[in-house]
Amino acid sequence: MSKISSIPVLPLVSPLFLSACAPVQAAEAASVVLPWGDGLVAAAQALTSLLFPVLVAAVVGFAAQVAGPLRFLVTSTLVERLVRNATDYALNAVAGAVRGRTLTIPVGSAVVAQAVERALQQGPDWLVRQAGGRVGIAEKVFRVLDLEDEATRANTLQPALRGSGEATRR
Repeated sequence: MSKISSIPVLPLVSPLFLSACAPVQAAEAASVVLPWGDGLVAAAQALTSLLFPVLVAAVVGFAAQVAGPLRFLVTSTLVERLVRNATDYALNAVAGAVRGRTLTIPVGSAVVAQAVERALQQGPDWLVRQAGGRVGIAEKVFRVLDLEDEATRANTLQPALRGSGEATRR
């Protein structure tokens, strides 16, 4: 065997290999790792803490804008239902009144008086006030009824208001 072949190759190759890879190792050591995920989370938290109060203020402002018209809509719907229910009751309670037929002046006046009484007895106080009280309910019932052409406020509504029990005034 020759002397050269008996020299172990591995110890000679290792320093050569390491010296060839040294620039790569140096480049890796010089690189800076940025934790962008942590920065993104921190930025999102900061943005959320700034935008959440603005969002809450916008929602509250919108609710304040919508509350008035919504309350009016609900109240007017309840008033209409009170008038409709009282009118339906009066049409069933007054002799000679038939739903879908034209009512005469005396029958129409009796229906208005009976409907006003029913609404005052059964309706909550706040809803009766919103409907305009006794006079307001009577006018609404008068407008809903199908009365003959000669019926006016003077000959139908006024007698109904006089005959609708003075004791139940609100």
